[in-house]
Amino acid sequence: MFNQSMFNPDIIVSAPGRICLLGEHQDYLGLSIIAAAIDLRIFVCAQCSEEENIWVDLPDISDHEKFPLNQEIPYTKNRDYLKSGLNILHRKGIRFPSGWKCFIHGDIPINSGTASSSALVVAWLKFLLEAAENPIAVNPADLAELGFQAEVAEFHEPGGKMDHYASALGGIITIDFDESVSVRSLSNPLKKFVLADSKERKDTTGTLGQIKSRVHEALAMIQTKIPFFNLRSTRTPDIDAEIAGLPPELGKTLEGTLQTRDLTSEGVRLFDSPEFDHRRFGELLNLQYQVQREKLNVSTPKMDRMIEASLQAGAIGAKINGSGEGGCLFAYTPDRAAEVAEALKYEGADTYILNIGEGVHRENWD
Repeated sequence: MFNQSMFNPDIIVSAPGRICLLGEHQDYLGLSIIAAAIDLRIFVCAQCSEEENIWVDLPDISDHEKFPLNQEIPYTKNRDYLKSGLNILHRKGIRFPSGWKCFIHGDIPINSGTASSSALVVAWLKFLLEAAENPIAVNPADLAELGFQAEVAEFHEPGGKMDHYASALGGIITIDFDESVSVRSLSNPLKKFVLADSKERKDTTGTLGQIKSRVHEALAMIQTKIPFFNLRSTRTPDIDAEIAGLPPELGKTLEGTLQTRDLTSEGVRLFDSPEFDHRRFGELLNLQYQVQREKLNVSTPKMDRMIEASLQAGAIGAKINGSGEGGCLFAYTPDRAAEVAEALKYEGADTYILNIGEGVHRENWD
């Protein structure tokens, strides 16, 4: 996973990427999601140094950085996550007795909807807490909140907390983003997935901002007519007439949001049932994809072809992963992973056969 020959690390930390099984574009609206960590990871390998700086080599993006410890660091670029992680901890009084040389590498596709940036932030924060003057044990939920602060809140981005919780906790989780965040681990009956990177670049923050804006505008218009309307509980049939009266883009986006809400609720019940219905799970993925394509308009012609190819090759369900308009999709392939991966490669995708992964942790290193 990483270039061991560069140095002998004193600390190695890794964090997983994630797929959103059901509930894209729900977390920042205060609704529920089902997410799963995957067994693609970001590694932070660090060697203690006598200097008072941190050196970071990032070969995956052909970059390197050097910055001081134990002081607030000004940002020099958009989404300056390594510095923001240090600044967040510095404000909490965390200090470092020595410098570090770090090597950060991973196998999560970058800017493709699998939370590579959140995995980086979560792994980085975990490393910093391990390297602190008095190493600090932080529970996964608190680490997820720190990750959200460092990646999203610090830069006033429109994203939610799903990625940070999935990377910190691992496994399969459902998160309810009401007034307070409620997280619950679910059983893992799932078999193999195929993740496919369309290699179409996407604008995550732009897409998130657009959909969030449309939903809030639709809500404001609906609530002038139906004051009791509630995004969490109002049934779609109860407001069909009002949705039809909205401007088309707003109406479709609100309808898709409500449909996703209901699909996610059914998904939670499915994972909680005594016997997991793999076939119905695949159907839920297909229904979620229909919402993404027809209501939220976040598919592309290439992604449509890839979804169809995966189903033809034996997947029992497939959907876009992440914000959409490019990036990755995944197919659920309990029995035909190799065949589905080959079909997706034929469509021009980079493919990965996946299992559900563990949360962030310090690696044992011999």
